[in-house]
Amino acid sequence: MSLTALIDYNSGNLHSAQKAFERMAAETGAGDVVVTADPALVARADRIVLPGDGAFPACRRALASVAGMEEALHEAVIGRGRPFLGICVGMQMLATTGHEYEQTPGFGWIAGEIRRIAPLDPALKVPHMGWNDLVIDRPHPVLEGIATGDHAYFVHSYAMTVTDPAHLLAHADYGGRVTAIVGRDTIIGTQFHPEKSQSAGLRLIANFLRWRP
Repeated sequence: MSLTALIDYNSGNLHSAQKAFERMAAETGAGDVVVTADPALVARADRIVLPGDGAFPACRRALASVAGMEEALHEAVIGRGRPFLGICVGMQMLATTGHEYEQTPGFGWIAGEIRRIAPLDPALKVPHMGWNDLVIDRPHPVLEGIATGDHAYFVHSYAMTVTDPAHLLAHADYGGRVTAIVGRDTIIGTQFHPEKSQSAGLRLIANFLRWRP
């Protein structure tokens, strides 16, 4: 039986994400979804989801405080090539460095920087909050059936700038390009919350659960 691990490290309410993943796992026959803080379970999971709400440094410290979790993530994702989905700050932690409040190292799995959004239109407020259209930059199995113009729900003040343009899968326009989806190899990350993004978000979750890289 396939197992998807949704990592709990006390960084936000996991209830809506858990319900969305459980629903789509049932619809796609993708096995079990478990919310866990157990590194041993994460290390042997078939798929891993890392959510995150709040500030980059706080999320980074919270994850590091779970003994063995970062090592388990590295073993599963980098060592064994398990499909990984980072959501919001969970996606930002894929980057090389975060610059929210203080300089904080990320995982370095997708080279890039996390910096504050700076819309060209001064009327646009930060945080970037609410619905925005996705612009698909590159095809990807997890984006099957998702098209430019589909809506996603964002809540963030900081965003990733990728070093390699090939790692940018989709963006949104908010007074300039704002990274929405990044990916490489078996790793994908969404700045928006797919569990709150209705049909497009549920499709992305279903695609991730079916993905066989």
